[in-house]
Amino acid sequence: MNAREEILGRIERVVATRAAAEVAASYDRIDRGYLRRHHEDGVLDLFAERVADYRATVLRVSAAEVPSVIAERLATRPGSCGVPGDLPSEWTSAVDAPLVRDPSVSSLDGLAGAVTGCAAAIAETGTIVLDHGVAQGPRALSLVPDYHLIVVLAEQVAPDVPEALERLDARRPLTFVSGPSATSDIELSRVEGVHGPRTLEVLVVE
Repeated sequence: MNAREEILGRIERVVATRAAAEVAASYDRIDRGYLRRHHEDGVLDLFAERVADYRATVLRVSAAEVPSVIAERLATRPGSCGVPGDLPSEWTSAVDAPLVRDPSVSSLDGLAGAVTGCAAAIAETGTIVLDHGVAQGPRALSLVPDYHLIVVLAEQVAPDVPEALERLDARRPLTFVSGPSATSDIELSRVEGVHGPRTLEVLVVE
């Protein structure tokens, strides 16, 4: 390391430390007197209802039923489906359809769909959040294929937004999914599949 690199490194460390301290102080000054939770009971019922309101298909299953239900849903999709390399193998143990683990970006457009897990879900808004960590794959896997099946575990469902956000790392690439991709920008006519999957199916594992 030469003198220039050492000086710039010192400056960067000081600026980064000050910036972090300022952000932390600003964060601590936020008034959090708002209601943090609107629901105590029936959280999974509410989540399933809100997700269905977005025209997504919701299937409530037990952990033992996950492999057979995933196999059944994928059997209706012609072609291969992409899955993250670290998707639990038991989830797809009954699947006969061809699966592509960790598909390349160039192959995504040719896939019939994708199967992933998620990082969290929000009952109040019917939203599923992917941070593209374990069992979720890169963001492109959840956006390019026309069909997306998401497995949501009961313990991943938070009653409301504040609790869900506390479970997430804001430094990760977060994708918030509220139903199939859709827009009504043109003459207020709803068009699905514009910037993401046209069909969304959600397995809620109780």
